[in-house]
Amino acid sequence: MASMGFSSIFTNNCRNLGGGGGPISLLRTLASTHVSSCLNKNHSNNVDVSLCSNKRAFAFQSSKQRVVTHSHTADAVTATATATASSVNGYPEYHRLLPCPAQNGPPRIEHLVVSEGGPVLEYICKALDLPPLFVADLIHFGAVFYALVCPKPPSTATPEQIRIFKEVTAPSVVKKRASVKGKTIREAQKTFRITHVDQLVEAGTYLRVHVHPKRFPRCYEIDWKSRIIAVTESYVILDKPAGTSVGGTSDNIEESCATFATRALELTDPLYTTHQIDNCTEGCVVLARTKEYCSVFHGKIREKKVKKLYLALAAAPLPVGLITHYMRPVNIAPRLVSEDFVKGWQLCQLEVLECKEVLWPDSSVEKSYHVEDCGWPSKDYAYECKINLLTGRTHQIRAQLAACGAPIVGDSMYMPAAIAESSSPGLDPYGNHKKQYATEDDKEMAIAEWISQHGKEPSVAVGLQACQISWDDGEHFYEAGSPWWRCKKV
Repeated sequence: MASMGFSSIFTNNCRNLGGGGGPISLLRTLASTHVSSCLNKNHSNNVDVSLCSNKRAFAFQSSKQRVVTHSHTADAVTATATATASSVNGYPEYHRLLPCPAQNGPPRIEHLVVSEGGPVLEYICKALDLPPLFVADLIHFGAVFYALVCPKPPSTATPEQIRIFKEVTAPSVVKKRASVKGKTIREAQKTFRITHVDQLVEAGTYLRVHVHPKRFPRCYEIDWKSRIIAVTESYVILDKPAGTSVGGTSDNIEESCATFATRALELTDPLYTTHQIDNCTEGCVVLARTKEYCSVFHGKIREKKVKKLYLALAAAPLPVGLITHYMRPVNIAPRLVSEDFVKGWQLCQLEVLECKEVLWPDSSVEKSYHVEDCGWPSKDYAYECKINLLTGRTHQIRAQLAACGAPIVGDSMYMPAAIAESSSPGLDPYGNHKKQYATEDDKEMAIAEWISQHGKEPSVAVGLQACQISWDDGEHFYEAGSPWWRCKKV
């Protein structure tokens, strides 16, 4: 089966590291059953021979990205590989996705255009020189996507990549494909997750393979049953641990709170995500037991019937009362906020209900939860604030508190930015001491520079907990346990 390569430049979230917690053995079998049945077919011998042979080469182009510290910008390096890709490109030797590594490696995302149809597992194994069990694991994790027609390459694409794109998307080629009949090109370019190892892909299909999915080692360290707050017929309330994802990521739906809570409760049907809190945040999360209740809860959120209270451990005091900002509607971290109204920006409001001085967390407790030292100059006291979140924007509390000069303890994404603005007022393009720029281009360059210097995702925990959640005027009311910073020395 021949292959054509297609490479693109992507932006990825920085990787999360593992953290401490109550150990629990949570082993599970990946899609090995499906792999066995797939490899028992007539074509299986050819797969094994071709993977082990250096005589047969499969040319492809690889998007190998390097994560830049304090930045979400990734450099794409295009390379040509053969069946000995791991030695040529310096990739590790691949076996299985478990056991989970303690740390995440650099992202590796491969973009392929299928030139000869067949089973997706066999195709990826040949094209990328990956073992069948490893590819099956990737599919089980939700790390493989397809589109009927290859998406348009970015402006940075090479002439060869553009040639391939034009070749496989030419009207004379596309109109011959029955799977595309009746669809617009835009509809045919929508990506979907590959869900079965024996799924067939036809010539011209675009594949995106996240060879190094984002991992969450903390999932295997948590006593998940002890984190269950309540179980009802319609939903489950989970005290989410920091360092975990509520519903998974684009390339890993396996290592998530929803998945592990489902297993801990031995439920036959999976739990569904109804809302999100950041990976580095702990506290109350509502998981629906049915798709129907998931829709019901989404409706309650839209109708503002859900009330969320947070505890935030800030590095400086905050005044009690309403805090209003406007957030730049661009999905790039760190999020920019402005006290002044900016047309098109999203309203962000929270209410500080109380703010009390507490001791800065003990170093041993910080170490246990992998809380990062972000360079705050004074670590004698911190300030525990109870916050009523009025609007639910991504990173809202973290961004707003940092803009007030009171960043959250351990927040490596926003605290260094707050320190920089405090030391040199005017660096933040939308801070309280923002400069006047001669042109819009100058302002955009300042924004890009500011973002490139900040935005490191916290390793595990920051000083933020979703401490209470309630809806229907308090008819449903739940509280999380004590936040990590109140824990005794370890």
